[in-house]
Amino acid sequence: MAFASFALIFNSCKKSDLETLYPNPAQSSTATVENFLTGVIASANPVVLPLYWRFFVVEQPTLGHYTQTMGWVNSKDQFIPPAAAMDWRWNTYYNTLTQFRVMENLYNKLETANQAEYRIFMMAATIFFYDQTQQTVDLFGDIPWSEAGKVREIGNLDESLPKYDDAKTIYTTILADLKVMADEFTTISVPTFYAGLFAKKDFLNHGDIVMWQKYCNSLRLRLLMRGSDVMPTAEIGEILNNPTKYPVIESNADAIMLDEPGPDLWAGQEIRSAMETWGVYDVAPYAMVKNMMDNADPRLDITFDPNKNGEWIGMNPLENASVQNQKLSDGLVARYDTSSFTRNTFFPGFIITAAEVSFMKAEAIQKGFATGDAKAAYETGIDQSIDMWFGINETGTYRAPLDRPTATQISAYKASAAVSWANNTDKVALIATQKWLNTGLAQMPQTWAEYRRLDKPSFVFPEDPTSQQKVPPVRWLYPVTEKDLNGINYDAVKAQSDLNNKVFWDIK
Repeated sequence: MAFASFALIFNSCKKSDLETLYPNPAQSSTATVENFLTGVIASANPVVLPLYWRFFVVEQPTLGHYTQTMGWVNSKDQFIPPAAAMDWRWNTYYNTLTQFRVMENLYNKLETANQAEYRIFMMAATIFFYDQTQQTVDLFGDIPWSEAGKVREIGNLDESLPKYDDAKTIYTTILADLKVMADEFTTISVPTFYAGLFAKKDFLNHGDIVMWQKYCNSLRLRLLMRGSDVMPTAEIGEILNNPTKYPVIESNADAIMLDEPGPDLWAGQEIRSAMETWGVYDVAPYAMVKNMMDNADPRLDITFDPNKNGEWIGMNPLENASVQNQKLSDGLVARYDTSSFTRNTFFPGFIITAAEVSFMKAEAIQKGFATGDAKAAYETGIDQSIDMWFGINETGTYRAPLDRPTATQISAYKASAAVSWANNTDKVALIATQKWLNTGLAQMPQTWAEYRRLDKPSFVFPEDPTSQQKVPPVRWLYPVTEKDLNGINYDAVKAQSDLNNKVFWDIK
């Protein structure tokens, strides 16, 4: 429902360690703006970190299939997303929204002078909340938003039932607010005491205001590019052509991530449980393995473990289930790398990476939204992605990290037939393929959104003739609880709740 539980979700194995570092504001005797900054960020831990439920129940059997970032065994109704997955993602977002609304209400009640002192807290929470909002819109389309999460403020349940906001209008509102904050970052001054307090409560960027500025502008760029087929694009050029005023993430050191400060603090063994349980959730996907093999991708060795014969062979979705199961039984299918992925207790929570921003730049320049060198941005993105994923491999302790590729090997990869900028006419397909390889399993909502927007790379899916959903969906469905608990507003959008009804930016 659109006004979810007030309880915070702290998912970690060493919960006592986490709560010592970042106390749960719901358990504090004093509700304060600074405590709720921690609460807003922590409430989204389940969708940011590589936790069991997110991977095993929600994303791997759904988005992992729709984007061919996971190998899978074909089954009936395989393209119908489970209600539990859709409901969980919806409810997790509305927990974040509730935290944000309480923080917003506390902030609005402050005296003007106090609001100025706490402004950076509110800006940071808003940027993070808007990031989560975009992802929810991209999954569901229109959602309850502007009126959602205000039951405590209004004090009457019936009067607080929230309307569904138009998805495009939400994008437009977010972009306008982010632009205001982007301009504000150029002049903001935070008093020393509040800067120190901000650093204590901000466990995402650790009080680094420049990082929040880059997050803000990079998120603007993501929204603008996502909606670029149906929304104005002038602001893209304003951002990319004025990096001094509107800096974005430029290097892997600036990537927005929830880093593992110690083994198991956030996710523990959850990523291993999610990927290795039942022996089918770490299976390498055919399309990705083939792409990497065909082009001698340096990331192949750190992304997938070969089969028992030392071969990289992914699970082919066009084979029938009996053939697929036999190959699994015989150990003939490659798996996701144990050190980089499944047994990496330092695997971070990805939010926005430098490579993603570089690929957005490349597409924006190629389409004429900004000036610059599209080829250079594209190849920079490849370099950043290779560097980042080898860095992830080096955090793993399950076995010794692999040697990084040489400059010669990386240059050869960028010159290979299906990767070379000069030798391919469909530049957008090149960029889209590298986006897919970069975000892949780590950011499946972003991977699915970009695949739907661009319809690239080109995938072949088996048709499920016995199911009402024969091909992968293009959006998710609203939870049944919306009909039961917010029926008067749900009735206005229930016709949209169709797996084949595209969200507003998906026009291809």
